[in-house]
Amino acid sequence: MDYYGKRLATASSDSTIKIVGVSGGSHQHLATLTGHLGPVWQVAWAHPKFGPSLLASCGNDGRVIIWKEGTKPDEWVQSHVFTDHKSSVNSISWAPHELGLCLASGSSDGNISVFTARQDGLTWDTAHIDQAHPVGVTSVSWAPALQPGSLVGPASAISAEYVQKLASGGCDNTVKIWKLYNGSWKMDCFPALKLHSDWVRDVSWAPNLGLPKSTVASASQDGTVVIWTVGKEGDQWEGRVLNDFKTPVWRVSWSQTGNVLAVSDGGNNVSLWKEAVDGEWQQVTTVDS
Repeated sequence: MDYYGKRLATASSDSTIKIVGVSGGSHQHLATLTGHLGPVWQVAWAHPKFGPSLLASCGNDGRVIIWKEGTKPDEWVQSHVFTDHKSSVNSISWAPHELGLCLASGSSDGNISVFTARQDGLTWDTAHIDQAHPVGVTSVSWAPALQPGSLVGPASAISAEYVQKLASGGCDNTVKIWKLYNGSWKMDCFPALKLHSDWVRDVSWAPNLGLPKSTVASASQDGTVVIWTVGKEGDQWEGRVLNDFKTPVWRVSWSQTGNVLAVSDGGNNVSLWKEAVDGEWQQVTTVDS
C-alpha cells in the first residue's frame, strides 16, 4: 500500500506487478508492470517526499528495479535496474526518508546491497555487505533513523545525528544487525542472534518514536516468532519467543507506532499481538482473510 493508502502494488510469480487503485470498499486495476524475467518476490513504495511515485521490486531473476510513474495516467517506466546480485533477490526495504532515497536488498547469493541515490536523482551509489548470510539472505529491514532514547533523553540528545542500521535474516537460522561506520557496513551484534532452529523468513524493525529501546521481530520456518530487544548502544540483544505457531511463519509487520505486531503464518492466518504492561505478549485478535 502506498503512503496515502490509495494504491496497492502486488508482486506475482507470473513475473508481473499490478497496481490497483483502492477507494473505500472498491478497487480498480490501474496498471501492469512487466520487466522481471521470473517470479517477483516483493514490492515496496518509496516515501512521497522524493517526488513522483517510486516503487521498488525484486525477483528471482536477481534484479532490483526502480519504477517511476510516467507523464501519462497510469504509465510506469523503469527508472533504474540494479543487477549487482548473482542470484534471487528475496527482500527489499526503503530506508527511513530522513536518510535520503536509499534502498537495501538481500539475496540468495548471501549478500546485502545498499543503493543510495545522489542529489541529481539519476545516479546511484552502491555499498555491499558481502556474505552477510553465506547460505542466503531472506529478509532485510531498516532501523528507525532516530537513535533510541533521543526523544526522552537530555536536550543534547535530541539533536543527535541520524543512525543507519539494518536487521537481516538468513538461511543460516540467524538474525544479524548491521551499522554504517565511517562509510562501511559492519556487524553490530556479537554473536549473531540465534533462537530459531530453521530459516528466518522475515525480520521487521519496530518504529520506536525515540523511546529508549530497539525492537526487532523475526519470523521463522520453525514456526516461531522471536522478539529481540536491546536498551542502550553496546548492550547485548535479548530474545524471547512470542509464540510457536506450529506452522511456518512468513511475515511480520509492525504498526506505525510500533506497539502492535501483525503475524502471517502458513495456516493462512493473520494475527495481531501486543505487549502487556508486564512484558508478556498477548494476541489481540485474528484478522479474517
